[in-house]
Amino acid sequence: MKKYSLIATAAAGIESLVASELKDHGYQTQTENGRVRFEGDARDIAFTNLWLRTADRIKISYGEFKAKTFESLFDQTYALPWEDILPLDAEFPVSGKSVKSTLYSVPNCQRIVKKAISKRLMDYYHRRQNLPETGAKYPIEVSILKDHVILSLDTSGSSLFKRGYRVDKGGAPLKENMAAALIKLTTWHPDRPLYDPTCGSGTILIEAALIGHNIAPGFNRSFAAEEWHMLHPEVWQTVRNEAEEAADYDVELDLYGTDIDHRMIEIAKTNALEAGVHDSITFKQMQLSDYVPTKDFGILISNPPYGDRLLDEEKVHELYRQMGEVYRKMPTWSKYILTSDENFEEYYGERATKKRKLYNGALKVDYYQYWGKRK
Repeated sequence: MKKYSLIATAAAGIESLVASELKDHGYQTQTENGRVRFEGDARDIAFTNLWLRTADRIKISYGEFKAKTFESLFDQTYALPWEDILPLDAEFPVSGKSVKSTLYSVPNCQRIVKKAISKRLMDYYHRRQNLPETGAKYPIEVSILKDHVILSLDTSGSSLFKRGYRVDKGGAPLKENMAAALIKLTTWHPDRPLYDPTCGSGTILIEAALIGHNIAPGFNRSFAAEEWHMLHPEVWQTVRNEAEEAADYDVELDLYGTDIDHRMIEIAKTNALEAGVHDSITFKQMQLSDYVPTKDFGILISNPPYGDRLLDEEKVHELYRQMGEVYRKMPTWSKYILTSDENFEEYYGERATKKRKLYNGALKVDYYQYWGKRK
């Protein structure tokens, strides 16, 4: 199979996690802002779409060059062998972005790239009329940074955070790949208790269950490249079959989630059922202060409703104070709390062992880490 230059895109701050995942699966990587580069064939495209937990998308980097004029952009786009991957009837919408570049008009860049690819295919297939674009969709992106152009094809379609299990999400949901990243930034292993006191729609615990049972996060969804005949669509079924065999439902997990809102608990249970991990997680309506763990050396992860999300500032600060009082009585537990409030430590009443800057969508947040006593 032909090898391609591939890009796993990532949210700012978690590129290293995506690179680590790829390395764990045997790929050599190169990390850049917002993306991790690696090489692979059609099978690798299927595998990484199915298995990467923290990435946003898997893209084929189909061409890279410098361009300062529309003529240069057209000529270098036209020069690429688009017929090797796009069939005659391909639907190929072109999206774009441009940062600090001479060619700053994104709509014009999209139009030029679309025109160049169309001309290339029309010349190759000896067509005088417009291409039909009635077949499979091949999303193309023109991305320009400081006059450096990357032309890529999005093999994922919908972003990889859309696992397909979230029936309902409630207010201010956490993306699934961000939830997986929060878990991977802790010391949690499947043999340790994991508790989410503000579980909402259950995303963090469901992602933990998928990790614990070694279930491919993309198993229950489809991808754009499954329809691409130039990319051996039969490999997708092979990779899915292997993923099904790799899942281990016999692993016993200690996952516990509480929320003050009984409606969110019902949503969490429904989502866990849809993900196939309902029996691995206990969800219960409960106030944060009412739960006292019976085990030691567990991991607590919380994405509480901070001021930018669901509660007013005064209630949020009271919640943080309550967290500090309750969690200081759990010295063997490691606590990880995500919030955009830069004064969180003041209200919590304790300085974090470590904090890490992340982005929850467009919102800059900090991940406060309070490490518990070691065994």
